[in-house]
Amino acid sequence: MRRPPYYNQEWRLDQILKRRAEAGVKIYVIVYREVEVSAVSSRIQDSVLIDSFCQAALTCNSAHTKHALQALCPKGTKGHGNITVMRHPDHNVLENAADMTFYWAHHEKFIVIDYNTAFIGGLDLCFGRWDNHQHPLADVHPEGVSHEVWPGQDFNNNRVMDFQSVDDWKSNELSKAEYGRMPWHDVAMGVVGDCVYDIAEHFVLRWNFVKRDKYKRDGRYDWLTMEGRDGPDEDLVGVQRPKHPVGDYIHHPLTPLSGKTLGDQQGTVHAQIVRSSCDWSSGILTEHSIQNAYSELIRNAQHYVYIENQFFITATGDQQAPIKNTIGKAIVDAVVKAGKEGRKFRVIAVIPSIPGFAGDLREDAAMGTRAIMDYQYKSICRGEHSIFEQVRAQGVDPAEHIFFFNLRSYDRLNVTPAVKKQEEESGVKYQDVQRAEAEEIMDTGIHGSIDEEGSDKHMGQKGKIKGKLDPRDDSGNEKAEEQTDAKRRFEAKAEAAGTDKGVTSISSVAKNAMHGEGNLVDEKWEGDLAGEADNWIQEELYIHGKVLIVDDKTVICGSSNLNDRSQLGVHDSELSIVMTDTKTIKSKMGGEEYEAGVHAATLRRYLWREHLGLLPPQELDASKDPNAQPPDVPIDPKEGETFEFVADPLGDEVWDMWTSRATKNTEVFRQLFHADPDDFGTSPLFPPSLVYSMFPC
Repeated sequence: MRRPPYYNQEWRLDQILKRRAEAGVKIYVIVYREVEVSAVSSRIQDSVLIDSFCQAALTCNSAHTKHALQALCPKGTKGHGNITVMRHPDHNVLENAADMTFYWAHHEKFIVIDYNTAFIGGLDLCFGRWDNHQHPLADVHPEGVSHEVWPGQDFNNNRVMDFQSVDDWKSNELSKAEYGRMPWHDVAMGVVGDCVYDIAEHFVLRWNFVKRDKYKRDGRYDWLTMEGRDGPDEDLVGVQRPKHPVGDYIHHPLTPLSGKTLGDQQGTVHAQIVRSSCDWSSGILTEHSIQNAYSELIRNAQHYVYIENQFFITATGDQQAPIKNTIGKAIVDAVVKAGKEGRKFRVIAVIPSIPGFAGDLREDAAMGTRAIMDYQYKSICRGEHSIFEQVRAQGVDPAEHIFFFNLRSYDRLNVTPAVKKQEEESGVKYQDVQRAEAEEIMDTGIHGSIDEEGSDKHMGQKGKIKGKLDPRDDSGNEKAEEQTDAKRRFEAKAEAAGTDKGVTSISSVAKNAMHGEGNLVDEKWEGDLAGEADNWIQEELYIHGKVLIVDDKTVICGSSNLNDRSQLGVHDSELSIVMTDTKTIKSKMGGEEYEAGVHAATLRRYLWREHLGLLPPQELDASKDPNAQPPDVPIDPKEGETFEFVADPLGDEVWDMWTSRATKNTEVFRQLFHADPDDFGTSPLFPPSLVYSMFPC
């Protein structure tokens, strides 16, 4: 949670949860149980509810997650029993044939703390998600691997190689001396107020549903009841009272509701929780209120629609089977109406250039990735039922209103001549050093422990429970000793290689893309220009957030992608929040005076400034960063001289910057890196594309 990890072990997520469990906090976790291929702080007082997502196709291991969390407080230690983890669905055709599913997943991402605070959005609690404004790709540190920002599998590039055996979390098959990571862009909301209770109610409903569906005869899992959902209303949160119940009935909140920060004085934002949920996921009738909210807001938009999403697969009617969600129809309706009225109107979408799955797009293994891209093109511009052609058929030019972009980042691997010499002198590759570093800093607090329900390889063996080991003590593990010895040999040659005399070149030059930074050509490099050229890298900046902003008035943020899996309700389970701020700010819209909602306008300005390089780079120490504060701490999003520059989303100046940079960057990446996909050419694999690289030069 804080970087560099070597110096911040106490802020690792599992260690935070361990401390709170030891302090008496009850922690409830639901994770998606994948289909097997072979078949947060001291402010927390009473409870934490966590819903997270794993997916087998992305090499998740929910059993590892469950045992690792429950082993944080072993039997006989403080906090034992305060962390309870459910996995669902069971995929057991004999036990739950009516409710089982092999194809859909729990995709929700939210946390509720003490029924006072909640976080909801697109951010998974897993490796590879920590990032900052400048989105570095490089993490090579000649001055010492203790300065690494992404240890182990936290350094990940889905396009090059997916996560490998996540139960061995120290492993790292991707060499930092050869590859860059995939930078990650995500959005989540921290909220207080009455909507927190709604989010909690959804969790309690799902907890009780899983209890009924899978653990009804398991006394380790209790039923949860809720204040306000008592008596005849308790069926609204899935409470069942069989004649001979197994497990207790625990009333929530654990501390009185009267002491919570609920009521009319919480803020100025009207919030509504929406979801995709149904019988298999929550035990309720099908609900697709996320799709309803998307369609209604887009169809009624007057000025602009801004979308950030991991996918863009939708239909404009009933002629694009198997696609069923009709958010595309809402886009067509809004654009055609504006075009016929002669109104300035834009739909701006930022999506990944390529879905984040490993493999060469030309190979058979990438057939699924190519299929996603094909569906996206057909949704956007290919064929008579695409959004573009449906708009054009009604006499409106879609190119005047609809725009798609993607983000890319560049960096320089700091593999200097001194690093190469250190490798040669020691006989140790930098990749071996990074593995040893991960072993050191990612074992503490859990290595040598086992969960009484089961164990993973990294947890030791039954009957051999050890005490907490010194993270710098590698004794008793032959593999760890070998790795540590390799690291020591490498470090012993620092003087001979010259890396001990200070490093002239910096670990990452990604910061130079941001506001107020110097010229890239002035960044020093230890070595000749040819060596420096060999170390330049690029990668798509992966859009994983799921955000819709309309007219600087209303925002939808959550876990829902723009595709059938997320939008139909009968597939993946999703949770999002719709927010409209009643507090306004004087702004501009198309050059005219405009009253914008504070929340929507400031969020959109923040995102645009990040993408355009109009925010300063972020330090690793985020203690003073406004977005690192709890949700109930007021922040001033107007900070910075570029805040007003992006005030008008339809303004000519900001739009000229946006489009000119996108066009220029597409040309630069084409020339220097041959980045795909590209609209320069008409090969069958990479046909003309609407997506342009866009990030600051």
